[in-house]
Amino acid sequence: MPVIECDVDAARDRLEDAGVTVDAGNTEHERWRASRDGATAVAYDGKVVIQGETPRKLESLLRDGGGRAHVYFDGASRGNPGPAAIGWVIVTGDGIVAEGSERIGRTTNNRAEYEALITALEAATEYGYGEVHVRGDSELIVKQVRGEYDTNNPELRERRVAARELLSRFDEWTLEYVPREVNDRADGLANEALDRA
Repeated sequence: MPVIECDVDAARDRLEDAGVTVDAGNTEHERWRASRDGATAVAYDGKVVIQGETPRKLESLLRDGGGRAHVYFDGASRGNPGPAAIGWVIVTGDGIVAEGSERIGRTTNNRAEYEALITALEAATEYGYGEVHVRGDSELIVKQVRGEYDTNNPELRERRVAARELLSRFDEWTLEYVPREVNDRADGLANEALDRA
């Protein structure tokens, strides 16, 4: 549940400028509340708390753009191809800003890794970061996206193009391979999503 410390009147203006309807609070402690895309933002003195299963879009409207983030991604497939899921985490100096996981049907491990990367980059784009340092534990995907390895599979080639397009939206970016233990949160999220089935 994201908590954003901010000027709640300015936050209300940002939401209204983005076309979000803002209503009065439900209790004497709530300044206002607003809902969009399966999430609700509730303002209290000096902070906004976002509840719901999909807080990302509301949160991205309320957080200041720019800045630098570290983005971790991981995809998992049991059976290769088999049931697959993704996990991703966005981290700044303030800690974990956002994270997510979901099942993506039946596919290969490489396809799941690409889906995780693309979803993580889409989230970082929505948050408005100017600089991202992306890390994953799939050396193949990292080297394909960086152009060090060829991508012969047409589906993976299409996803590599999508990932490169998303990366080009940032003022500065890096993409590096890290060992699984460094990527443990994204790895854990992907496996938790598979276990929930």
